[in-house]
Amino acid sequence: MRDEDDGIVLRLADPPDCAGCGGPGLLLVRFPHTWKDGPPCTGGSAPHLQPASADTSACKVLADAGHAKEVDSIREAVLCPVCDRGEPASDRLLAFFVLHEALATSELATFHVLVTAWLAVARDRAVNQHQLDDEFQRWRNGEL
Repeated sequence: MRDEDDGIVLRLADPPDCAGCGGPGLLLVRFPHTWKDGPPCTGGSAPHLQPASADTSACKVLADAGHAKEVDSIREAVLCPVCDRGEPASDRLLAFFVLHEALATSELATFHVLVTAWLAVARDRAVNQHQLDDEFQRWRNGEL
């Protein structure tokens, strides 16, 4: 399923496994994403990443001064029946999948509303900077 106006692509057939837990995903959504590319940061163990609390960092100051450029990219999100539990929009979409083994034409409007609400949450998800820094350090140490 493709939303031409927004550049959103939804894949129900053979979605990838969840990157978080490795379990089977229920659907994949690919959507446009814009982020700011700025100067190298020096605040964490991964110097190319912006620190989680960058309010007073040199990177933040330079980015706010217009030295960062916007980069258009694509992000993906996988709906996981384990990792996405506990968030209301995710729970409603997960319940839909439990009740409907196949997507019937008569259910498309309801499905659209549920996916749109879940996607709004998925778009707002941010990286856990502490977890990412820890994983980067373990990778540098040869532990991954």
